Amino acid sequence: MSQTTLNPLPPQFPVKFTKPNLYSSFLPNPKLIQCSNKISLSVMCSSSNTQNPIQQQQQQKMESLFDSDREQELFGDIKASLTNCLSETNLHLTVPGLKSKIRGKVRDIYDAGEYLVLVTTDRQSAFDRILASIPFKGQVLNETSLWWFDKTRHITSNAVVSSPDKNVTIAKKCSVFPIEFVVRGYMTGSTSTSLWTVYEKGVRSYCGNALPDGMVKSEKLLANIITPTTKADDHDVPITPEEIIKQGLMSQADYEEASRKALSLFEYGQRVASEHGLILVDTKYEFGKSSDGSILLVDEIHTPDSSRYWIAKSYAERFQNGLEPENVDKEFLRLWFKEHCNPYEDEVLPEAPEDLVCKLALRYIYLYEKITKSKLELATAKEPVHDRISRNVSHALSSLLQ
Repeated sequence: MSQTTLNPLPPQFPVKFTKPNLYSSFLPNPKLIQCSNKISLSVMCSSSNTQNPIQQQQQQKMESLFDSDREQELFGDIKASLTNCLSETNLHLTVPGLKSKIRGKVRDIYDAGEYLVLVTTDRQSAFDRILASIPFKGQVLNETSLWWFDKTRHITSNAVVSSPDKNVTIAKKCSVFPIEFVVRGYMTGSTSTSLWTVYEKGVRSYCGNALPDGMVKSEKLLANIITPTTKADDHDVPITPEEIIKQGLMSQADYEEASRKALSLFEYGQRVASEHGLILVDTKYEFGKSSDGSILLVDEIHTPDSSRYWIAKSYAERFQNGLEPENVDKEFLRLWFKEHCNPYEDEVLPEAPEDLVCKLALRYIYLYEKITKSKLELATAKEPVHDRISRNVSHALSSLLQ
């Protein structure tokens, strides 16, 4: 396989986890802006270069994403749920027919014979660790994925069978490829495997993609690229398409088909995001092979966890002025941890500040409502969430297994 050549365009939960093997994942140092006393969901901005006073003023300008009434309504529910997050489930103890549990980064996965029960929790993952629990995050991820799965059926089939609960998806079992298809449209990122991190270190050939000299952070790539990684037990490892095939991780035919699907999904996601004032910057997909040999999309799709989003209307100006794009994802939480600890090596991590946890919860909800153009109905019933999920899953499985 030949390299893809790109040309630049001008202008406390220090928990380690093991990635499941079966379909289970359905399964420079910028400062954060000081939060004001007023509760406000705002775009977090940081500077990638030394700033003059005008740039500093631009950086400190924070744009409210919700109208004030909706924001205050959501914040009240979020604040009340800080101590009632879905951080862990044990459905194998409460639901008949569930054979085992696997704990992933965010999802708890249960074996139900022909099916898998995938419970999306509120756990917040980054740096291959659990950083915090975010109210309603699990519901947002589950419902966001379901929306995208439905909208992308013209591109690829998926493994979804049903969704009996706001936090639950029941899926077909399939053999998951041990590869994450990371698709990127911009030169950015802060993790050890991100495009900007390796590029800044001088790497010019990455995962089979040739990168030209002279690119800067946040610059748009001439073409979207795939930078695949292996799903290692404790961290993701970049790999080339040639290595994937040589190591027998996928056949060439399967890799090429999954790659086509990944690029088509990303291009479609970028179009939808653009129509709603957002830029889909990068994301990742996972695929599996069903019993009939077809390749299915089996992972979450275009969620705030698997994707990076920027605000479209301010991107060009901020990029021209050497500023970080306004983002609507968890990047600001990653940056906070990188600022206050070594998230890759420290055994114990600091506790995420409550105001950042609340802001991140608001961002998850904002993205769902911005993309789907619908109001998220929060699961705020007084019934204990584990009881609710157990009841709904039990009913769904009894119907499926009749």
